[in-house]
Amino acid sequence: METLEVNYIAIIVGAVASMVVGAVWYGPLFGRIWMNIVGVNPEDEERRKEMQKGAGPLYLIQFLLTLFQVLVLAHLIADTQRVGGIERALWIWGAFVVPSLAGAAMWTMDATKIKWARFLIQGGYQLVMFAIYGALLQFWT
Repeated sequence: METLEVNYIAIIVGAVASMVVGAVWYGPLFGRIWMNIVGVNPEDEERRKEMQKGAGPLYLIQFLLTLFQVLVLAHLIADTQRVGGIERALWIWGAFVVPSLAGAAMWTMDATKIKWARFLIQGGYQLVMFAIYGALLQFWT
């Protein structure tokens, strides 16, 4: 059975896109709401600086995990010629990401409104990213 080659540049671009979209998603778009959800007062400069101190290694880990995620998705797309990259990415998002995020949001002591906000913000970000990954890997071959 013949498989298609994966485009490693597209994988790297996908991981970089994740960081850029994440900065916008959790910054200007939903940053204040997200800080409230996780219990950080946006006006508390000291707390924000404390969080930012330890963020560097976490960004690196997140980037490496995202590279791995896009690499696996690239191989799944390349190995499946009957289903396009975008469709495959959305099926994976729906089957694996949504249930994981839903479980993480549901089984907390947060108020229902907070649970839904957390789920929708995180799930929306992942939906956007998986659509981008799928498009990159489908059309950039």
